[in-house]
Amino acid sequence: MSNIHKEDRPSRFSVKPAVVDGVLVVAVHGEIDHDVKDVLSEALLAEDGTVSPPRIVADLSGVTFMDSSGINVFVTAHRRVSSAQGWLRIAGAQEAVVRLLQMVGIDEIIDCHPSVEQALNA
Repeated sequence: MSNIHKEDRPSRFSVKPAVVDGVLVVAVHGEIDHDVKDVLSEALLAEDGTVSPPRIVADLSGVTFMDSSGINVFVTAHRRVSSAQGWLRIAGAQEAVVRLLQMVGIDEIIDCHPSVEQALNA
């Protein structure tokens, strides 16, 4: 049994949104799971569920683990930006995260790129 308490988890996870040339770039670090899904969702989407700007790059280069909670957040964000004529791209995912994205087919609906720069220029 782990002695890591829920209140300790936020220090292991962070999101840093920034707007680059009109594109929201959200740098994510740590583990994406049920405990942090709401924080990630808030970083990607406005409180009222709208997206501004409707173009988002999720920089997952600092993500070491992701479970189905993260998948659900990205699918929801993808649907919302697509309905607003925008897009969501994933950038820099580490091998374990890439395997998960491929296993569940997310890479078929959300464009995945090796770097933020490539995602911004796609």
